[in-house]
Amino acid sequence: VQLQASGGGLVQAGGSLRLSCAASGFTLDGYSIGWFRQAPKRERQLVATITGGGLTDYADSVKGRFTISRDNAKNTVYLQMNSLKPEDMAVYTCAATYDSQCRVVRRWGQGTQVTVSS
Repeated sequence: VQLQASGGGLVQAGGSLRLSCAASGFTLDGYSIGWFRQAPKRERQLVATITGGGLTDYADSVKGRFTISRDNAKNTVYLQMNSLKPEDMAVYTCAATYDSQCRVVRRWGQGTQVTVSS
């Protein structure tokens, strides 16, 4: 039973990346999924959420630039990140949660590093 985050990498400011959060051993259907990020010496931040019904929410800092989506057939949640800024640089991870605000975590995924060069 695990979640695997992938898709991170090095991108220039203004560029795009798509992160994936794939589940194995259990189905993501019915869980709210959150994408979190943590930069060095900073607290972990919730950047995007999607409920089992497809309702989404975003941190103010990423609204209009990031899009979260889910493909239940592929048991995967995505985070499309456009117009990336140096301040978006962090380790991104996903979590399957029991609540729409992603506070009660059932399973954390492994992180993926996003590096944005200016």
